[in-house]
Amino acid sequence: MKLNRIHHIAIIVSDYQAAKNFYVEKLGFEVIRENYRKQRKDWKLDLKLGDGPEAIELEIFAEENPPKRVNRPEACGLRHLAFRVDDIEEAVAELAELGITCEPVRYDEYTNKRMTFFFDPDGLPLELHE
Repeated sequence: MKLNRIHHIAIIVSDYQAAKNFYVEKLGFEVIRENYRKQRKDWKLDLKLGDGPEAIELEIFAEENPPKRVNRPEACGLRHLAFRVDDIEEAVAELAELGITCEPVRYDEYTNKRMTFFFDPDGLPLELHE
């Protein structure tokens, strides 16, 4: 399998405005998309740093009173680490040959790209994203 580069990093924060101020105003990230997800009662803020294919994306999720991380990804801190791949089916097959199971491939509703998740030995969610 060939991992090209990290696609994005996602974190969950406890204070949306403070996080937005920190990453945008202090660190210089550019806002790509900002969405209030009514069904989840949370915010999803997509940011980027840099331009072109080398730009780094950061997803910030803000839900009301997120629990401290125990064993699920929807908690304060790192949500998951995503790797960009050219062919998701090929990558999933290669992981399966190594005994690593992936969730079913699905489309990201915001980017319309195919993606799936698997987990490292400690249970950290890892994503493959085309």
